[in-house]
Amino acid sequence: MPVLVVDASAIAALVHDEPGADEIVERVSDATLVAPRLLPHELDSVCLRKIRAAPRERSRLLAARALADQLQIALLDVDHPGVIELALATGLTAYDASYLWLAGTHGAELVTLDARLERAAARLRR
Repeated sequence: MPVLVVDASAIAALVHDEPGADEIVERVSDATLVAPRLLPHELDSVCLRKIRAAPRERSRLLAARALADQLQIALLDVDHPGVIELALATGLTAYDASYLWLAGTHGAELVTLDARLERAAARLRR
């Protein structure tokens, strides 16, 4: 079973049934999923933004956020100095560089809907 690093954009799309969710389902089926320990915090932030934009959808959005916690995603530590160096080298945020660092360290594919993060991952694969 392949190991895949999943980021917040991919998981948020999946649990909120956003565009790209079908692609994410196809890519993560039959894989071991891992992410940096910051993933739940990023998903909280996504949920909060959505609730602020659509307060009447609060119950549905909180239920979708809870669904993310039921997914079998191993939350792993990252090497913070390594993440900072990677962020400096790629121009990414430290948050995004955490996913990229984890993928590189584990020799895993990164599953993201973030175009900038995907481009950085592609550059590093070359």
